Amino acid sequence: MRCRSIIPPYILQQLAQADDDDLAQRARASLRADEQFRTDRRTQPAAVHEHKAARPASPALPGLKRTIADAQHQLTTPGTTVRTEGQPPVADPAVDEAYDGLGFTWNLYDKVYDRDSIDGKGMPLLATVHYGQSYDNAFWDGTQMVFGDGDGVVFQRFTRSVDVMGHELTHAVTAHTAGLLYQGQSGALNESISDVFGSLVKQYHLGQSAEQADWLIGADLLAPGVKGRALRDMHHPGTAYDDPRLGKDPQPADMAHYVDTTDDNGGVHLNSGIPNRAFCLACLAVGGNAWETIGPVWYAVLTGPAIKADCDFSTFAQLTVDAAAATHGEGSVEQAAVRDAWVMVGVLVQTAGSAAASGPAAGGVETPGAGHDVREAQGEVPGADTEVLLRRTGGFAGLTRERPFTLGDLPDRDTKNWQHLLAAPTLQQIATEEGGHPDMFCYSITCREADVDVTVAEPHLPEAIHELFERTLEG
Repeated sequence: MRCRSIIPPYILQQLAQADDDDLAQRARASLRADEQFRTDRRTQPAAVHEHKAARPASPALPGLKRTIADAQHQLTTPGTTVRTEGQPPVADPAVDEAYDGLGFTWNLYDKVYDRDSIDGKGMPLLATVHYGQSYDNAFWDGTQMVFGDGDGVVFQRFTRSVDVMGHELTHAVTAHTAGLLYQGQSGALNESISDVFGSLVKQYHLGQSAEQADWLIGADLLAPGVKGRALRDMHHPGTAYDDPRLGKDPQPADMAHYVDTTDDNGGVHLNSGIPNRAFCLACLAVGGNAWETIGPVWYAVLTGPAIKADCDFSTFAQLTVDAAAATHGEGSVEQAAVRDAWVMVGVLVQTAGSAAASGPAAGGVETPGAGHDVREAQGEVPGADTEVLLRRTGGFAGLTRERPFTLGDLPDRDTKNWQHLLAAPTLQQIATEEGGHPDMFCYSITCREADVDVTVAEPHLPEAIHELFERTLEG
């Protein structure tokens, strides 16, 4: 298995050009260390590496088995064992953070998904800390975790971030299940799945609901003074940082901005923002604890028989829609949330009378009888000349905003989203929900051609639909 690191190469390459000579030298050293490690992995006999990594753990016990070693700033693993399962904390925070983070990850997989460690067979969890000199990365090498201490200027020690540990260890789960190829869209899914479960590790450990979670990856890594919040923002890809040394977060949020590149194994750390956002939107639409609602859907696909190593976005999206039906029921809130989330990021095009179809944005091919154009011709989906009136009322000031518009006047993505929304029974179902609070906003949607005249309360709207309404009102 190839080395998976949390810091994408494009970030280190950016730092390698920094005006700060010391910082640039450390970044270049980290890049050289990464390349050397990959070279060693390619040339070293498998048996030799397995012998090195298979350090003795604590005496055989059922359940969690952790071993932490210290590389003492050398570019070698495993290093000297400094703490094993059941031993008390030591004076080194990196050792104790690694020990705890491995445990938090094990807890999620064991207690929530009934998985016996990352391989499903009780695999001991191994980690090396203090790898190299000011090494700016952390990675899963195929058998264990490896953590650098960071440069102290842009990045702090990599054991600080629980979601980073969950991210890296999930690469091992993926390797033992779907085996997603680390290239192009399957590689971006590989990265996204690690972000998904890395975030769930943190949420489960902190007891956070989807609404309470920050949906950030690596928020604890950035040093004071860095203009940014994290390495990645799952809810708002492309907004995690904008710093003179790091550059601007380049992740796309939807298929309209998909990055077609040969760098970074075909943009695996870039385009992962698209499925990341789909997962986040689905979780927020359903509410509650993400590890109990949408998390099981992603886990079922990852570990199920249908996913293939070269899986692309549209295939994965449809698998999650199907898994949501199997997990929560056909027509369930969870299934609708998953489907709508993939529509919002442009991977699926939802059509009346069908669960979802691969859309052009996802690289899919619409087959006769399932495509958007065919259904529109049959009158099941409103045409581009359909007129709609959208009005928002309420709030403490009692202000009203409204916009009459024709579907074809909207951006293509929003046109398709509105066509689906007007053809589906979603708005009518939401409108029947009771509850709310004083001064809440309400949205009224009137469309004679689609026979739609409903008013829905803002608190009942899935976030994806709420965002669509607000974009439309802003014009």
